[in-house]
Amino acid sequence: MTAANLCNRALERIEALRAELARPVVVALDGGSGSGKSTIAARLAKLTDIALVTLDDFYQTQVPESEWPHKTVAERLNRVFEWDRVREAIEPLRKGEPAQWRAFDFMQGLGPDGTYSLKNEFTEVAPAPTILLEGAYSASPFLRDLIDLAVIVDVPTKVRHERTAAREQGAEGFLAAWHAVWDDVESYYFERVCPPRSFDLVIQN
Repeated sequence: MTAANLCNRALERIEALRAELARPVVVALDGGSGSGKSTIAARLAKLTDIALVTLDDFYQTQVPESEWPHKTVAERLNRVFEWDRVREAIEPLRKGEPAQWRAFDFMQGLGPDGTYSLKNEFTEVAPAPTILLEGAYSASPFLRDLIDLAVIVDVPTKVRHERTAAREQGAEGFLAAWHAVWDDVESYYFERVCPPRSFDLVIQN
């Protein structure tokens, strides 16, 4: 089945949940880096009205980058995002209310303490019938009570890495450091915490 057909299937599930729950539906769009989550999110946005919450906006700003390699795989997974802030973004949207948050600011670079900061301006998102939380680890147990439909974009690791390298040309040093810290975390998460069989829908992209 093509990704387009699977998107249509996802939409059918979303509409059924919407009728059943009588409130906005929260969809986690999960998958490893380079799997094409953003592309699938864009397809879904053309099919239905969504409030998009990008999980990367909530990357950890309290842990110095130099400390990540010294943490266990489980510790890195547990702390990669500021889960409380993610919940603060989703909860009002789930009630049909607007949400706002300050997003992680990668372009600002590391501060003197080795951490990243948040953007000064707020990201504001209007309520919509479907709330799409897009990003790796979006179906995490930390958010499970808020998620109505968990979708994974499942792509072989080799293909994902090739896509990421093509997308990030000129940033080979950054990518090597990123893979060294986070590849084991992705493997742990998708093999032991949230394997593909645990998702409501699997999209092969």
